[in-house]
Amino acid sequence: GNRMSALLQDWVLRQALARPQATAIVAGGERVTYAALEEASNRLARTLLDAGCRKGDRVCFLMPKSPAALIVMLGVIKTGAMHVPLDPNSPATRLRRIVTSAEPTLIMGAGPVAPLLDEILSGEKDVAIGWMDEAAPRAEEFRPCFTRADIDRASAAPLPRVGTSGDPGHLLFTSGSTGIPKGVIITHANVIAFVEWAVRHFGVEPGERFSGHTPLHFDLSTYDIFGSFASGAELHFVPPELALLPHKLAAFVREAKLTQWFSVPGVLTHMAKSGVLTEGDFPSLRRVMWCGEVLPTPILIHWMERVPHARFSNLYGPTEATIA
Repeated sequence: GNRMSALLQDWVLRQALARPQATAIVAGGERVTYAALEEASNRLARTLLDAGCRKGDRVCFLMPKSPAALIVMLGVIKTGAMHVPLDPNSPATRLRRIVTSAEPTLIMGAGPVAPLLDEILSGEKDVAIGWMDEAAPRAEEFRPCFTRADIDRASAAPLPRVGTSGDPGHLLFTSGSTGIPKGVIITHANVIAFVEWAVRHFGVEPGERFSGHTPLHFDLSTYDIFGSFASGAELHFVPPELALLPHKLAAFVREAKLTQWFSVPGVLTHMAKSGVLTEGDFPSLRRVMWCGEVLPTPILIHWMERVPHARFSNLYGPTEATIA
């Protein structure tokens, strides 16, 4: 179709048709192909439609960074709704403010978040809950209207495309200068414009291996996720427990043979100060990118001396500018 009607989910469909068995996501021991990602998100989209989700609705999700979370993101936008990531490490009071502001039709959950979700809802009985795990959670406040077992029974066939690129794709809440969460609406076109520029600018190729370091409620992850889908790369989730262990982080970059690293500068600083980089380290790495605050010049020099084959880029920008 014409360029104006492009939607974020189109990239995954394109990869699934062209390279169905190519890896889309790597998380721990789990590998998810583009075909599996396409089919799982179609099943979820149908389940969400059955649960009453419609174009323009908001669907919050509260779950660990996982393939399931990306299936939720894609399933939600396939219904024409916007996805709203909730940080499982945020206090319930902050999350309650976000949920109140977003007015979701439904909240998707998975993993060990049931007690937190109970606390967020505290008496709110009118929000439907969907669950990405097989079994329903043990929870006081809520009973899910569907679980993974229901999703798996839905058809994996493609859905009719809903909406245009000018429609909202997601709603990201920033801290807001006042400390009150502020929702920023990001359209499909916002993300597509940025991602198409970045893939072209950096010369990203199919089968590259991206880091997925930042949490999904943080705007850096937009490029990690949709940049990899657009280019047919593999997205390697960095286990959160490695975040404060520079030696383990360096080993992860080497073992996953990452071609792209993208994080906040603090992580690069922590790795440099810990002395974990050797001469000519990370031979697969083509680019190192950061965003969020200033990267001190001595730290940049430390990295450039040890990883001379990579390109270094500062992608600073506010959420409103879709990353950079």
